[in-house]
Amino acid sequence: MQSPLQAIDLTTSRDQSFVEDVARESGQDLRSCYQCGNCTAGCAYTMNYDIPVHQIMRLVQLGLRDKALSCRSIWLCATCQACTTRCPNNIEVAVVMDVLRHMARRAGHAPERLVKTFTDGFLASVARHGRVFEAGLAACFALKSGKPLQDAGLGPAMLSRGKLAFLPHEPGGNGKAEVAAIFQRFLKDQESGK
Repeated sequence: MQSPLQAIDLTTSRDQSFVEDVARESGQDLRSCYQCGNCTAGCAYTMNYDIPVHQIMRLVQLGLRDKALSCRSIWLCATCQACTTRCPNNIEVAVVMDVLRHMARRAGHAPERLVKTFTDGFLASVARHGRVFEAGLAACFALKSGKPLQDAGLGPAMLSRGKLAFLPHEPGGNGKAEVAAIFQRFLKDQESGK
């Protein structure tokens, strides 16, 4: 016997402040999404998503914060803009996905641990050096991922082509200080709740 359909009780699960926060942070009119599915049809990663893009947009419209922020899909999004390009209502869907990723990070959701590990390492490298230090990032990620030798075979070829440096190449002039100031402003905004 089939189980009965499960209905969502929006009177108890809808979080209107979530809808408003996503709309404000993304600058998008989320109400104009009518679930045509063009974003999902254009997404190269749909087969890897647990929830297709158009359904994530619907979760946001319904105010289902926990379901939207705990899905794997927002972490796997490459922000390639295919969804945005295909949207008939000019919604910048990739921006919405990016906002959801930031909100998930703030809420402590990270179902794709390695994506978060890489992102954290990348940002730490930029904050420390003013730009990414590829060798340091690769070494840090390899250790934190638990697979320290997985990509070790790529090193010699990259070194021979001048694509990998042993020392960080920091931006000239005031560049490093300007990047550090960006990170400081971001942290200050995070603390003040902006």
